[in-house]
Amino acid sequence: MPRKYFFFDIDGTLTDDETHKIVPSAERTLHALEANGHFVSIATGRAHYKAQGFADSIGIRNMVCNGGECLVLDGKVIENRPLDHETAMFLVHHAEKAGLGYLLMTDDSDRVLMKDTRFLEQAGRRTELTTYVLDPDLVPEKIPQIFKVYIAMTKEQEPDNPWIQKQGHLRMGPGYLNFQHDAKKDGILRMLKAVDGNESDVVVFGDAVNDLVMFDPRWTSIAMGNGMQELKDKADYVTAANIDDGIEKACRRFGWI
Repeated sequence: MPRKYFFFDIDGTLTDDETHKIVPSAERTLHALEANGHFVSIATGRAHYKAQGFADSIGIRNMVCNGGECLVLDGKVIENRPLDHETAMFLVHHAEKAGLGYLLMTDDSDRVLMKDTRFLEQAGRRTELTTYVLDPDLVPEKIPQIFKVYIAMTKEQEPDNPWIQKQGHLRMGPGYLNFQHDAKKDGILRMLKAVDGNESDVVVFGDAVNDLVMFDPRWTSIAMGNGMQELKDKADYVTAANIDDGIEKACRRFGWI
């Protein structure tokens, strides 16, 4: 059997959105793929520190994370790139001009920096565990690495702030946007180079808007039955919903397990 290179999104693909735990048949399938000699990796927008715990819990040692800019091979981080500094400053300066609060993630942890409390006043606390560090003397321009920028902004405010299109972003809650890398495909290509794999042997699984970028005609793209229609339209194959054993069913259909 030719070796395939599998890349799986986490939320809504490997995990049940209600329990936030991996679907049992999906975990079983990942290890069956590895047993058959295939390369198995996670592909997620999550920061490394968040994705690593999940990977460890299911025994997977390869990851494309941080939106494609962090690669973990056989349990070791081989690269983790921050945002382009000029782009990060562009976002910060526009947020300040618009009177919007912001947070800066400056390392691979749940710690974020803020120069005032506007983000918390405008958007409330983030939807995930966060350590907030208030520094009134914060000078963003002097921070060498910025991995993510969070900006307080409602959906209704977006049309009045077109500058947000400068960087890929996700809405993680009603009150704020998360500006992060949106380069899963590029991360997959770099990982493929690191393991000397062929593009035509890649298989990706996804369900949401941030998976669109990794659905590429050079390889096989599989959308979950619970996924968004735009992704299904771009997919080579649409499997059952994740909680209906969609990953396992697709891998059996194609003879990978």
